[in-house]
Amino acid sequence: MSAARTGTRAGAGIGRRRFLGAAAGLTATAGTGAALPTRENARPAPATRRPVRRPAGTRPLFLGTYTSHPGGGTGVGVGAYDTTTGRITTTGVVAGVADPSYLAVAPSGRTLYAVDEQEQGAVTAMALRPDGPPVVLGSRSTGGAGPCHLSVHPGGRRLLSANYLSGSVAVHPIDPATGALGERTDLVTHSSPPPGPGQDGPHAHQIITSPDGRFVLAVDLGNDTVYTYRLDEPAGRLVQVSEAALRPGAGPRHLTFHPSGAFAYLANEVDNTVVVCRYDRRTGQLTPGAPQSTGTGPGTSFPAQFLVTRDGRFAYLANRGHNSLTRYAVEAAGARLRLLDTVPVGGDFPRQIAFSPDQRWLFAANQKSGSVTVFSVNARTGALCSAGAPFVAPVPVCVLPL
Repeated sequence: MSAARTGTRAGAGIGRRRFLGAAAGLTATAGTGAALPTRENARPAPATRRPVRRPAGTRPLFLGTYTSHPGGGTGVGVGAYDTTTGRITTTGVVAGVADPSYLAVAPSGRTLYAVDEQEQGAVTAMALRPDGPPVVLGSRSTGGAGPCHLSVHPGGRRLLSANYLSGSVAVHPIDPATGALGERTDLVTHSSPPPGPGQDGPHAHQIITSPDGRFVLAVDLGNDTVYTYRLDEPAGRLVQVSEAALRPGAGPRHLTFHPSGAFAYLANEVDNTVVVCRYDRRTGQLTPGAPQSTGTGPGTSFPAQFLVTRDGRFAYLANRGHNSLTRYAVEAAGARLRLLDTVPVGGDFPRQIAFSPDQRWLFAANQKSGSVTVFSVNARTGALCSAGAPFVAPVPVCVLPL
């Protein structure tokens, strides 16, 4: 068995997230003085600004940030975007959530979840309301350090999270009535294979569910491996069924599936490549193909995240070092990516990208420039066109349009 189950933190080297060392032991949200809720009976944290009613023709949008980073935010940003122009407006901040660097919404649309990317990692649940700010329901420990990604299982009853510094993945139960989180039901540390070149240990960077809901996949940058698990939903336990090895030093970061479910596309952060993976829907086995170019030239551009259009015709990759978005044509029913072009992102260090639900707009959270840029997406050609001036935000590392 290559994944050892544990309840303790392992391999928590600081690595790329140097700010965590300075933030270790913090129990308050920067700039607010509000204690991080860590107990089931934690009181809801107020919004730092009273949100206004969302104008007609707009939809909600949330921003993740680093509260412990210089110039960072004070919690989860609350805003809206215009469905006709893509323009973003802000309506408030939900305080009391420390370093909410990644966000996800429940399938019901009633609850928002955030990681608390600190040395003592946690995940926080927030109830969404139509005419008011989200209300913090409470936080639960992830059992590890530096959680950087989370997702909700399609059934809506389990929250999955990835602890980057600890190289572990966690499972929490979700109350079906309220969306609140229960105590962690599982924690699995990626103890083998050994770390790749230049790595100090495992670094779990993403955990997602396959399109058909049968398997859970965890991407580990430190071990150059993607692990496939079967989730025992009643028990909330992960059972490993396979693993896929990338070439040593690849540094896999984020995976996204083609709509067919037969292929997945993987961004390799360290060796500046992308990989088309064949996926066996019966067994959960992922088979990586040959590395391909990101279109950013020589050097490391730190590719971050893939998106694929709903019709499966185009894919987009965020390149943090190159400050660009790469556009690919998806061919051969998902089996092949053909590089089309790269487009300047209009900001510095695009950490994460997201489509609006109708995929008319693509949003990029630019961490170092403190901005979110918006692009219109041409449904016929896949071309991206800037939708106007960037939206200014404090250290945006995640944007979630609903």
